[in-house]
Amino acid sequence: MSYRDKRIMSLAGIDYANKTTTELQELFRKVLDHGMHGLCFSLYEEGQQPGDIISEEQVRRRMKIIRPYTQWVRTFSCTDGNEHIPKIAKEYGLKTLVGAWLGDDPEINVREIAGLIQLAEEGYVDIAAVGNEVMYRGDLTEEELLDFMSYVKKEIPDIPMGTVDAYYEFAHRPNITEACDVILANCYPFWEGCAFDYSLVYMKQMYYQAVQAGQGKKVIITETGWPSQGEEVKAAIPSYESALKYFINAQQWSAEDGIEMFYFASFDESWKVGAEGDVGAYWGIWDKNEQLKY
Repeated sequence: MSYRDKRIMSLAGIDYANKTTTELQELFRKVLDHGMHGLCFSLYEEGQQPGDIISEEQVRRRMKIIRPYTQWVRTFSCTDGNEHIPKIAKEYGLKTLVGAWLGDDPEINVREIAGLIQLAEEGYVDIAAVGNEVMYRGDLTEEELLDFMSYVKKEIPDIPMGTVDAYYEFAHRPNITEACDVILANCYPFWEGCAFDYSLVYMKQMYYQAVQAGQGKKVIITETGWPSQGEEVKAAIPSYESALKYFINAQQWSAEDGIEMFYFASFDESWKVGAEGDVGAYWGIWDKNEQLKY
């Protein structure tokens, strides 16, 4: 029996209607124990932030925590200690979606692309992601991103390559979609102000919009999740129970429909408050002290 078939059987018939919080926690643990396709790796402890140099020991400690629950790990950078993540993931038998972080600093961009290529040549990359939400943020022009993608494809032609971005960018930017081997789409009903009750239906719509844009190319959901606390976004309200239910919904759907999905995120990270407000610190399955939240 395949891994997917086992997940379908284990998650079939799960229903959280009229459940107490304790019963929801038990359902969550059942779903978690039967595993995920993929998980976004949260690197930074309390007091750390991007740009800090992270030790191999820290990466290894966190990898040991998530290893039993996922088949794939996604990374966001190839420098400053992030390069340890795919190496240790491979050591632990996990597959890797490895990202080069591209922004508005040309020197960092060059280092990131070189790091991605080196990791790929050393056998640590199963899928290469050239940038994360670069078009969404507007850090580069479309032509600049396409140049990076073309260069990476030329250097590591045998590894599937794409760029991660908001699901709708692939419909709006056909040249980028054409350059991708695989469509790497972030799908967040929360950030679009969707009430929890409609969030699963909305995520499906996001996914199938990316599928339509991809015209036959594989589509992977590279991020989705729901925060456990913080400020609301229109009708989207963070809460402990909604985060539990969203995780259950997402894992059931991905198993039943064969959707390759990376859940965001593994651990809470306090540094994200600066970019996203207080809600940014509460997307993890584990808290900032590496304890299972639910």
